[in-house]
Amino acid sequence: MRSRLLFFFLLASISVFSQLGETKKLEGRVYSDDGDVAATHVLNLTSQRATITDENGFFTVAVQLLDTLEFSAIQYKKKIVVVNTAILESKFISVGLEEALTELDEVTVTPYNLSGNLLKDLPTLELDPIVTASTLGLPNAYVKIPTKAERELSAATANPIMSFDPLINAITGRTKMLKKRVERNKLYDRTERVRKFYEDSVYQEQLLIPIDRIDDFLYYCEVDPRFQQIVDSHNEMEIWEYLRQKSILYRKNNALD
Repeated sequence: MRSRLLFFFLLASISVFSQLGETKKLEGRVYSDDGDVAATHVLNLTSQRATITDENGFFTVAVQLLDTLEFSAIQYKKKIVVVNTAILESKFISVGLEEALTELDEVTVTPYNLSGNLLKDLPTLELDPIVTASTLGLPNAYVKIPTKAERELSAATANPIMSFDPLINAITGRTKMLKKRVERNKLYDRTERVRKFYEDSVYQEQLLIPIDRIDDFLYYCEVDPRFQQIVDSHNEMEIWEYLRQKSILYRKNNALD
């Protein structure tokens, strides 16, 4: 009996380990009581790739065994699902979303004798201190690790008393070139972040951008002065709405509709 149980245990273990590291396409559908499930974000927290549900809540996402999926939308509570063997083998998952009820905390005004004038009232309030690395006195709290281009720029503009290089760099235009490279690298990093975050199918099916025009579309977004601010917000909903609006203009300008 023990040998038989051991055999089944080993067989199950082999099945699980054989699926580890194997990427598969998982299809699914999100649903809710009100039925408003279009454009729900489906983020694979493990691979850091995302997709968007269609108007009926259907989606497809690349997963591996034990990946963690996060489902989120403004009107719903976040839902976390870990991809187990059953989900992987079924190749389909249904996820119910729960409405996020936003309740405002009760505010008592009278004990503080507030006048309604913010500048006047602020000094009278006892506010908790903001806890950050700097307020805690941690070493290197304000230090940002420079990129390669930033290090080259720093070296090129170092103290001219110690070296003639900064003067030569300024005359030859190398300093200006390095400054442009730093800014270009930052923009490129943002574009790559957005490019890798969403599956190609999202650009193709949700934004209606042909797969061979995705990079061109993102360059179109990149030259927009608002692009940097939007991407740096790290707000998934805001970034998605920006891409949606830009895709409409891009398709119109390129006669893709």
